[in-house]
Amino acid sequence: MTLEHAILGFLYYIPLTGYDLKKAFDASVQHFWPADQSQIYRTLARLTEQGWVEVQVVQQENRPPRHVYSLTQAGREELRRWLTTELPPEEIRVPWLVQVFFSGQLSDEEILATFERVANQLRARLERAHRIPEDSTAYIEAIGSPRESFFWMLTLDYRIKVMEAELAWIEETIQRLQHKEQPPAEKQRS
Repeated sequence: MTLEHAILGFLYYIPLTGYDLKKAFDASVQHFWPADQSQIYRTLARLTEQGWVEVQVVQQENRPPRHVYSLTQAGREELRRWLTTELPPEEIRVPWLVQVFFSGQLSDEEILATFERVANQLRARLERAHRIPEDSTAYIEAIGSPRESFFWMLTLDYRIKVMEAELAWIEETIQRLQHKEQPPAEKQRS
């Protein structure tokens, strides 16, 4: 997925400012596609250049003008094209697993600390993910489409199940390390 297409998707529903887009990301898709404010603004500029988005400058009293972005017909067509396109298989990169791969050099305490850190990060992400339905209520109500809401929640359900499975594996591994379970190669050398 690209940030461009995520932005087109949000603008399909309603015109938004860059600031409002960031809030929409944080309240809905950040569990699988986070974006920072500067990425959003750079991408909006590219989308405007491509003719997929247009911007309206709205003057405000005693405040800087608001730049409100909306989807053009070409943007709608691009979003639809992308939604029906087969995507290449994703490459999975998990940096902390690279650490685990080479952790035979570390003490049990050091590697346990790595697993505990990752487990705590996952627990925090799961906690945030469980709050997403509540945080996205305003967007769901604004769109007013139970069908759209259903598909939004499917992505959340998927992400929660993946994180829960990952956390279960990490917790099981912590137990194995705490019980000094040795890898097969080490048992043979003992």
